[in-house]
Amino acid sequence: MILTMRWPIARGDFPDFERPVATTARRATIFMFAALLPWLTGCAGTAARSSAAPRQRLPNIVVLYADDLGYGDLGCYRPESKIPTPHLDRLAREGLRCTDAHSSSGICTPSRYALLTGRYHWRKFHRIVNVFGPSVFAPERLTLPEMLRQRGYRTACIGKWHLGWDWQAIRRPEVATVKRGRRTVYPPTAFDWQRPIPDGPLAHGFDHYFGDDVPNFPPYAWIEDNRVVTTPTEPSGQWPRPPEGSPECRPGPMAADWRLDAVMPELTRRAVTWLHGQANDERPFFLYFPFTSPHAPIVPTAEFTGVSKAGPYGDFVAQTDATVGAVLGALDELGIADDTLVIFTADNGPEHYAYERSRRFGHRSQGDLRGLKRDVFEGGHRVPLLVRWPEQVRAGATTDALISQTDLMATLAAIVDTPLPDDAAEDSFDLLPLLRGRVDSGRESMVHNTFAHTFAVRRGRWLLLAGKNGSHTRVPKWFAAAEEFEANPHDHALFDLRADPGQRRNLCERHPEIVAELRQLLQRLRDQGHSAPRLGGS
Repeated sequence: MILTMRWPIARGDFPDFERPVATTARRATIFMFAALLPWLTGCAGTAARSSAAPRQRLPNIVVLYADDLGYGDLGCYRPESKIPTPHLDRLAREGLRCTDAHSSSGICTPSRYALLTGRYHWRKFHRIVNVFGPSVFAPERLTLPEMLRQRGYRTACIGKWHLGWDWQAIRRPEVATVKRGRRTVYPPTAFDWQRPIPDGPLAHGFDHYFGDDVPNFPPYAWIEDNRVVTTPTEPSGQWPRPPEGSPECRPGPMAADWRLDAVMPELTRRAVTWLHGQANDERPFFLYFPFTSPHAPIVPTAEFTGVSKAGPYGDFVAQTDATVGAVLGALDELGIADDTLVIFTADNGPEHYAYERSRRFGHRSQGDLRGLKRDVFEGGHRVPLLVRWPEQVRAGATTDALISQTDLMATLAAIVDTPLPDDAAEDSFDLLPLLRGRVDSGRESMVHNTFAHTFAVRRGRWLLLAGKNGSHTRVPKWFAAAEEFEANPHDHALFDLRADPGQRRNLCERHPEIVAELRQLLQRLRDQGHSAPRLGGS
């Protein structure tokens, strides 16, 4: 399938400029016009269309989103990896491998928000949604599935949501919580599980949801659409115990016979089943499949135990790769692989267990990057990004263009020929020309952040860390000594990532003029409320 139409927007071809904030009414007008445009042009051009080639069908879109996966875990990114990832390696061979792609944050919820809105998380919040926490989405905020649904897509989210629900709507106030240390624990009777849970995925653009919300948070139960499938009747347990690391399970209600190691197999089965259910529908579909793996609890099934040389985590990554293989296999079996855009990436870098893993097994989940999950150093947010789109994206290609996961929304808007309103996707650049090989560069700058007190800004080869230290995850002394990390005497650091991707040499004294320029850039990007222009053409 080859799309030859010219897209109406391109963000990244022009420098930043101030844009007025559109009203909600303006957004509604824009999308009403977008919805009516095919009908209007059809009425006006029936005679001309009779001799023209039929318009190509919009592509199906599948986004596979791994959880706490390292840049160095995949064989296609690090040949020395001790984890077999044949299906992800296949995806790289058949598509585009991006080597400088980044999540918005070094932790879960903020990265997911940014991917689904095209907006930096730090413009709204920094931390994760906690146990039984509310939604992070404002009702008027346009999301990626809402945009695609406007273009006639069927939309589904299967997997880890972790963006909040209105749990208070089903709360039984007469049932008291209990304190367990610093944690507030809800007993199973604290909620009316027969009632629908508002403000979840169905309230923000998805036609269907299936998952357990967060694998290590209550309720430990399946949720389908907006209802719990099996009533949680037990206090939480942690079965089976993970063979590596902590289960990290917060206490709370659990369905009887709940098993932590059954989550990924069931999500995989559900995703494949959903894909088969779309086979006879002429409308395109969007599947957002956020995995719960290889996030803790690290619980590979017996089938994958021992298949890697990187311990139980490596086995869990291999199981994650097999889930990718199951999705690709379903697309092949249904004969729709050539009509489907597949994107694979991750929400942030690997958890702190990666340090000990490197010592025990000689496997570096973060590759040669510095930092892990939570960190503003590269290892916290530089993630794998693979894109396969037959006849549109050249197979076996690699790009070192600077890419943010926020760019997904503007890029998909260009692909489906939908103009974005001014108050949506403020930090999203259209990278369709890059995907098609028409240009070899991505965005010029990017802001990195996890928690509120430390930011970094990237421009080209240079990265300014606007803080003394980019680590939020504690670095073991033995690892810091082996890596020869030097103490930073300054309140900031400047790195040349082209020459020093491991961020070991602070060049701020050598290039004070670049430090000053990047400080100004960071302040401007934080102040102006957006970073992506609206005009251009792909």
